[in-house]
Amino acid sequence: MSKENQAVEFKESWRDDYLRWVCGFANSHGGTLIIGKNDRGEAVGVAESAKLMEELPNKIRDLLGIIVEVNLLAEEGAELLEVNVPAYTNPISYRGHYYIRSGSTLQEIKGAALDRFLLQKQGRTWDSVPLPGVAINDLSLVSLKKFRELATVSGRLSDADLSAADPELLEKLKLTEGSYLKRSAVLLFHEDPDRFITGAFIKIGFFVSESELAYHDEIHGSLFSQAHTVIDLLRTKYMKAAIIYEGLQRIERFPVPYEALREAILNALVHRDYSVPAPIQIRVYENKLKIWNPAVLPEGWSLKTLLGAHASHPYNPDVANAFFRSGEIESWGRGIERIFSACRSSDSPPPSIQLEGHDLWVEFPFSDNYLDTMRGKVSSKGSATQETTQEKIVLLLREKPSITRRQLAQELALSEDGIKYHLRKLKEQNRIRHVGATKKGYWEVLK
Repeated sequence: MSKENQAVEFKESWRDDYLRWVCGFANSHGGTLIIGKNDRGEAVGVAESAKLMEELPNKIRDLLGIIVEVNLLAEEGAELLEVNVPAYTNPISYRGHYYIRSGSTLQEIKGAALDRFLLQKQGRTWDSVPLPGVAINDLSLVSLKKFRELATVSGRLSDADLSAADPELLEKLKLTEGSYLKRSAVLLFHEDPDRFITGAFIKIGFFVSESELAYHDEIHGSLFSQAHTVIDLLRTKYMKAAIIYEGLQRIERFPVPYEALREAILNALVHRDYSVPAPIQIRVYENKLKIWNPAVLPEGWSLKTLLGAHASHPYNPDVANAFFRSGEIESWGRGIERIFSACRSSDSPPPSIQLEGHDLWVEFPFSDNYLDTMRGKVSSKGSATQETTQEKIVLLLREKPSITRRQLAQELALSEDGIKYHLRKLKEQNRIRHVGATKKGYWEVLK
């Protein structure tokens, strides 16, 4: 007994509503609708089979605009109708609605998914669509100049292309169509692409817990400027460097290696689905950093495919090409591999990558050594000892008796929890004491 699957659907009798299933097959990989079978695959027969044989092809042609093959079958003494639907390269709608076959279910496509579907059927990508209302003179001269500088160093564009006027350079980069700029050009070189493409910016927040936000920033501008601004801001405001000493040498180590962080940010900017009106989000915690962006994997890909060796298949090929020409990224699908390699080289924990629907999360956990150093504990590889850190604190308390915990943390590049730990230890040793109120008092060094 046959069963329903992605390419086969059973219906006991015909109803015009089943044209939605025909539409779904046409928009997917094709399929067969069998009239006269129940859900268990048992033949129950179909009434007025001869009449339906004549009516269905015409009805499907008139309402869907497609040609199907309708056959009369006999099974277990019952007459069945077999409607064979080919896959169509152009989008097919039923009464203004679009459907696709997913597994053994029928799904209506709406919103951003519908945009992606229609573009795919037209053989276009989201970033290649012309954007009326924006002229070359509206683009940022600073961003274009920065691109030329980067591309000169990378050597991935000829001197003639780099010295050409802006219109010729944009045409060379395939960022124009006729007299229009493409969406990709606005993303790459407009100083405020969010005016035209909702959500084309990045949000960063420092979270005390999953629900408690301490402070945040929004980074707008061209994609090139967003990339550099975000990385600088993360390393100067949101992540503290652990200070360790190897002999007399003072070394700063950030919890996420620079190359891994840079690659993750660039991947998010280049490969995100900009039809989703939500910005890229970066959440920083005391012990981890998480990056979220809406993503669409190539058809047939899974998370396993993404994490393994694969060819370059950018969701926004025009954007990716400009970043490649500038030397900011490679074109060989090695972004994920480079992130893991950078973490291995610096003895940092590898990130975890999760895909939930179209939500892609990259999470960088901070190492125990880094967290121990920030909390003022002894690390296992020649980090500054508690005694060294505490001597520095005592020296600062002598020089500035009114100094606060926050100021001590800034001076020594430690967390406030780490400073609190050392102050408690020094009090227990009777080396210091605090005189007066918590906020208005001062420190006294006893020995």
